[in-house]
Amino acid sequence: MSIEQRVADIKEDLDFFEDELQKYEYIIDLGKKLEEFPEDDKIPANIVHGCTSQVWLTSEIKDGKLYFHGTSDAIIVKGLVYMILKIFSDSTIEELKEVDMDIVHELDLSEVITPNRQSGVIGMIKKIKEYAQNA
Repeated sequence: MSIEQRVADIKEDLDFFEDELQKYEYIIDLGKKLEEFPEDDKIPANIVHGCTSQVWLTSEIKDGKLYFHGTSDAIIVKGLVYMILKIFSDSTIEELKEVDMDIVHELDLSEVITPNRQSGVIGMIKKIKEYAQNA
């Protein structure tokens, strides 16, 4: 499945909810699905810059594709991390290098999260692109 299709699927899920509070609660629930993140990986090299709260991202390569793991110390941001991991994990290095930063606007999160949180999402995407460049 392409990155664009994954974005469309998440947008469809978010559009299901009538109001911002329901979307906010849904994003929080998504965060509860994150896999346990190893304490040993909570190091400065894995920190995402541009986030209001602390976010850590790691990557691994399997069969020519990148897979990401992450977490945050903020409950709503954990949900955003989950969404970003869902969109970008299981993608080829080339796909990730070509990702457009406007993907945040496609999700239309502006009504649900603050501009600071939105720049955090952009920070996560930049970190993912960085991992792809270095892979």
